[in-house]
Amino acid sequence: MSVSQSTSRETISVRNLIIRYGFLVLLIGLVVYFSFAADGFSSPQSAVFILQSVSITGILALGVTATLVVGGFDLSIGSVATTALMASSYVMVVMGGDALTATLVCIAIGIVVGLINGVLIVYMRVPDLLATLGMMFLLLGAQRIPTEGRSIATGMALPDGSIANGTFSPNFLALGRHRFDFILPNLVPVSVVVLIVLSVAIWFFLQYTRFGRMMYAVGSNERAAQLAGAPVNAYKIGAYVISGVFASIGGVLLAARLGRGDIASGNNLLLDAVAAALIGFAVLGAAKPNAFGTAIGALFVGILLQGLTMMNAPYYTQDFVKGAVLVVALVFTFALSQRARK
Repeated sequence: MSVSQSTSRETISVRNLIIRYGFLVLLIGLVVYFSFAADGFSSPQSAVFILQSVSITGILALGVTATLVVGGFDLSIGSVATTALMASSYVMVVMGGDALTATLVCIAIGIVVGLINGVLIVYMRVPDLLATLGMMFLLLGAQRIPTEGRSIATGMALPDGSIANGTFSPNFLALGRHRFDFILPNLVPVSVVVLIVLSVAIWFFLQYTRFGRMMYAVGSNERAAQLAGAPVNAYKIGAYVISGVFASIGGVLLAARLGRGDIASGNNLLLDAVAAALIGFAVLGAAKPNAFGTAIGALFVGILLQGLTMMNAPYYTQDFVKGAVLVVALVFTFALSQRARK
């Protein structure tokens, strides 16, 4: 073996290590940096806040991941989540319903929206970005109609002049506010447990079931999957239904945390969830959508935003930083991985 060949192999080996573990090293470095640079970042209270913010973003990002697996993309997740938030609030505060009814209504909304998105994309041949973008705007308008654009809270005046006297069920509020004593007292919110359960479920589904493997096959080569006899249309529609349901779950948890139907509370959900899902491509050099990478991506986004906030970084710089991190992650995923294959 010549010296040049040996050097080339060593270079490729180092590059592969960077691609595989570089992002995890960056995540650890970020935690260490903020622990020293931001007072209180390493405190339990800060950890709770990060976990709470990560949970909602992560659940929505897992839905996006399902659509990415089949070669699609869902821009409507943020509006589905805020619609679920408003719907659950309306059912309890205005209609006087209970927590179970409100939750089931929200899940039904997610299923219906996912089915509509899937049908538009699969049977109407509308590009996924356009179909889900249209659904996003439709839902943003629809969720404002019942209250004429106002947030929902007990005692609010309704458009017909009546007063909303309903209240949020304590059981419903516990979904967003209760914390388990797993490691430290009152540290782990319910929403984090939900995120972990959903992450494990979607990871197992995609990696170890026939349906999950077929979804990857559809995303990598739809024509080949069709020739192999796979019901491609059903898999694609199913992915958008999963995305809609996950977004609804995120909206329910957000409503339970806030205790009101805040119409502006979901403004950043879409961008943060998409960033988490795409950053997940870079985790362990996966170069494909995956549940584990998405969960790590959501954690990274949460840590980054919490650290910047505690360092008093101007709010208008946070989107720029998120964008820069996303670009770096995608470079890790695609540019360097392509060079490593050569």
